[in-house]
Amino acid sequence: MKIKFTLNGTLIEKDVPVNKRAIDFLRDDLGILSIKEGCGEGECGACTILVNGKNVHSCLMLAVELDGKEVITVEGLKDNVIQEAYVEAGAIQCGFCTPGFIISTKALLNETLNPTPEEIKEALEGNLCRCTGYVKIEKAVKLAAKMYKGSDSND
Repeated sequence: MKIKFTLNGTLIEKDVPVNKRAIDFLRDDLGILSIKEGCGEGECGACTILVNGKNVHSCLMLAVELDGKEVITVEGLKDNVIQEAYVEAGAIQCGFCTPGFIISTKALLNETLNPTPEEIKEALEGNLCRCTGYVKIEKAVKLAAKMYKGSDSND
């Protein structure tokens, strides 16, 4: 099936098998390496992408469902504010889960730059980290929000 969508600001038109998962299409066919497969069941969040501004587990989505959508991955973020906040807060260890957390953070900060601790936990609940625990990750989200409030940009 022919699909047409925007990936990180670039229009993509490709033929894809109707049963191909979005994660496999984006990673294997288009070279988007920030997307990782951890569980293949939508439980770990390592494959999280933004689809029309909402975080989605790409392992649970078919590539044909990308048709007509806007998709953002870590490679497509226009600034490094969230990444800088994660580094500054010490929220990165092995890095496997980090892109998924960054995308989930971006989805949250697109909605509010004043997230409550409960909103942060809810926004991150679809992501698992086996290295850092979550205190530093939650600190990174708060720091990113503060950094965005101090800048003129939220993207």
